[in-house]
Amino acid sequence: MLGQNRDVNIVVGVTGGIAAYKTVHLVRLLTKGGHDVTVVPTEDALRFVGLPTWEAISRHPVTTSVHDDVAKVRHVALGQAAELVIVAPATANSIAKITAGLADDLLGTTVLATEAPVLLAPAMHAEMWRNRATQANIATLRERGVHLVGPADGELAGGDSGPGRMSEPEEIFAAAQALLTPGDLAGVRVVVSAGGTREPIDPVRFLGNRSSGRQGVALAAEAAARGAEVTLVSAHISGDVLAEARHPSIRIVPVGAAADLAEAMTRESEVADVVVMAAAVADYRPVQVSERKLTKEGGGVPAIELIENEDIVASLAAARRPGQLVVGFAAETPEDQAEMLARARGKQQRKGVDVLVVNEVGWERGFESVENAVHILGPGGVEAGAASGSKRAVAAAIWDVIAEERVLNLSQQHSTLIPSSDPAGGRRPEGASPGGAHDHPADR
Repeated sequence: MLGQNRDVNIVVGVTGGIAAYKTVHLVRLLTKGGHDVTVVPTEDALRFVGLPTWEAISRHPVTTSVHDDVAKVRHVALGQAAELVIVAPATANSIAKITAGLADDLLGTTVLATEAPVLLAPAMHAEMWRNRATQANIATLRERGVHLVGPADGELAGGDSGPGRMSEPEEIFAAAQALLTPGDLAGVRVVVSAGGTREPIDPVRFLGNRSSGRQGVALAAEAAARGAEVTLVSAHISGDVLAEARHPSIRIVPVGAAADLAEAMTRESEVADVVVMAAAVADYRPVQVSERKLTKEGGGVPAIELIENEDIVASLAAARRPGQLVVGFAAETPEDQAEMLARARGKQQRKGVDVLVVNEVGWERGFESVENAVHILGPGGVEAGAASGSKRAVAAAIWDVIAEERVLNLSQQHSTLIPSSDPAGGRRPEGASPGGAHDHPADR
């Protein structure tokens, strides 16, 4: 429940887009949860859903004018009293106006006057979403601490499809819940790697992989939303994907090859409470890198000798501090789920990580997809959870498991400091981890 079963004063702004019909259900979800919801539509929004509908489902009078209830200074009071402001749908025009700080209607003044969290659910045509002006506005709003949910990639008005579809009401409700619930990662220092490394062959070519970095970026964004201080080590992630990580609590460190990633992760992990190794790291690199482009004119097919790269996550696990959690990822192409889980448990044991997230990848799944499906293994290879759907939803499920394991880890660590009848005083042997995974040799 939003706000831990506490009634919350919420303003829902509605702008002029066809997705306004979905906002009716969002308001219903909020009011059924017992919350005080005031709907503030724009004049254009009322062309899609009329004023009587908003008043009926919110149980409050609805107006678009800054001149109503002047004595109560309504155009300012709504924003001052709000504990959360949601704008759904947030059109390209409304996003531009909010970015510019325009206050030419009741919604504009409400957003400008509030000190509460602001959550936008963008909805527009794909071309409008991808436009540099919109993306610049989104980047600015993220830097100011404004939160976004979506847009989703799917069918749009007019029959075409692409990014720009407003998130479903249930997803917006969940995002609102996360904002109003005290963050379970507040004060936790997190480092997340994401993307795919590139090992140079010559100035033009490289060995790489198909990782888009979407899942790692979603993990960073979710951790920040839950109160963590996040460092995102980014390996070759496109600007549109990386935009999801624009948040005041996220610091981005760009890297290139596996050696660069290893150096950055080793450095950043020294002060991290949780280390999440979601990047796809090249297993091998060329022994020699040509200073000039390899050409056909050189004669014959060039032979490229490879050498194995460092197993970064295994090294991080071997060097972790007491109480620190290390999370690894495994992408598999198995015959069936049983084989996938067996391979995942073997990797978890060899690499010594506390938690391992495994997913099936293929030509059309996993990499470069906006959705994912994973199994989450806790200490000892016990399946601690599974999730599917958007990569942000998957990220939330992964952090649920990590947060729980962290509490258990810290509790066990604390218990070792309490005297007991155990001849060893209840302490583990030096170098042992709470989950026992650290006892396993690193997988090279």
